[in-house]
Amino acid sequence: MNLGRFAFIVATIAILMLLTIAAAGGSLSPTLVAVSMLATTLQVATPLTLGALSGVFCERAGVVNIAIEGMMLTAAFFGFIFSLYTHSIIIGIIVAVLIGGLLGLFHAVLSVTFHTDQIISGTVINIMAVGITGYLNRQLFFEGNVPHAPGVTPTIHIPLIADIPVIGKIFELQPIAISAIVLVFVTDFVLFHTTWGLRTRSVGEHPRAADTVGISVYFMRYMNVIIGGMIAGLGGAYFTLESVPSFEPMMTNGRGFIALAAMIFGNWTPLGSWAAALLFGAAQALQINAQYFGLPIPSQFVGMLPYLLTMVALTGIVGHTIPPASDGIPYEK
Repeated sequence: MNLGRFAFIVATIAILMLLTIAAAGGSLSPTLVAVSMLATTLQVATPLTLGALSGVFCERAGVVNIAIEGMMLTAAFFGFIFSLYTHSIIIGIIVAVLIGGLLGLFHAVLSVTFHTDQIISGTVINIMAVGITGYLNRQLFFEGNVPHAPGVTPTIHIPLIADIPVIGKIFELQPIAISAIVLVFVTDFVLFHTTWGLRTRSVGEHPRAADTVGISVYFMRYMNVIIGGMIAGLGGAYFTLESVPSFEPMMTNGRGFIALAAMIFGNWTPLGSWAAALLFGAAQALQINAQYFGLPIPSQFVGMLPYLLTMVALTGIVGHTIPPASDGIPYEK
């Protein structure tokens, strides 16, 4: 991520925080509002971060994946269903991750093996996700006799860090939120400091050259799309197993597409994508904190802010992005 784009992210988050503090006036402690904004930003940026990392794995290997939204929605539904009937949140999360991986495999079969247009393949998964989850939701929950939900994942108190006065509250996060932050650094290490990452980037940039030195382009693309699907599945689990213990049709609400914007704005890098996800998360955090503290900020303004920032990010006003050279191009031997 270039310096100008990073400065834009920092400045925008700072402005959103100052706007919230100013709206609070003298009725609330500025420190309280700032800490609440930062804590909420980290939490709500979780599915955006995981969705962006999913896109990074896929597109660094040369496969466009606009199906992140559908993967998250389907994983959110089936993760919730399994946690509901097994009374285990852990099983729900595992199922959500597996469902994401399964949809990643389906996307890989269509786009890598059958050379289907990758945008069309992703669109099919998104539409299929809406239909399947909507239909099963009506069949299972409109007839009553629904088991009691096991709740959501608990907040984890990180020793030492969470004990810091005032700002320690920022780091009291739930497991999926913590795993998203950990995965950012793990993904960065894997992509830029391991043989796997070098091979992944090679099949995304020059698949023909990679093939000539013995790297299986099909295998690398398959595996990275499946890994990306599993990470998207974990992002889906956030909605029903960490945010609210229930499922609503279309509850992902476009987060998968915003995650793609974060990935592009972050220039297809894990750290850049996380920074962009925090930017979009701060816009959503403004809406949540305005409602929580009863701040006089127009709901229409805060509601459109994440999408407005998405459009600004994708226009290239704050720097152009360069995708992998063979991103979206099917490979034929």
